[in-house]
Amino acid sequence: MSQSMWNSPGGTLSHKNACKEFDLEESEIIRAMKNGKLQYKENYAHGNPYFRLLRKEVIALAKEVHGEHILELKKIEYEIKKTTTEINSHKRKVSALEKKKKKLIQQRDEMTN
Repeated sequence: MSQSMWNSPGGTLSHKNACKEFDLEESEIIRAMKNGKLQYKENYAHGNPYFRLLRKEVIALAKEVHGEHILELKKIEYEIKKTTTEINSHKRKVSALEKKKKKLIQQRDEMTN
């Protein structure tokens, strides 16, 4: 496997993120690593070990475990989450603007009375 895949942006992910992103069990990933289906590098973050995996191989494993539809389903779920986050952000902005407007109206009313 080319070294460039290990260094390309987005080309790798941790085994923990692979579990979250592709609905895989940690045991499935470990088994695939032992069977040679997943290449890995052991890394450490704050003294804690984790496995770095090639995204391309994790995608192939997810397809094998869950079927071809998994990637489209995950893409839709990601868009839903992203949209929800954006909606919540706008709600916070609207709330802050409403408070500001209320304060300004109150100041105006105090000055006119």
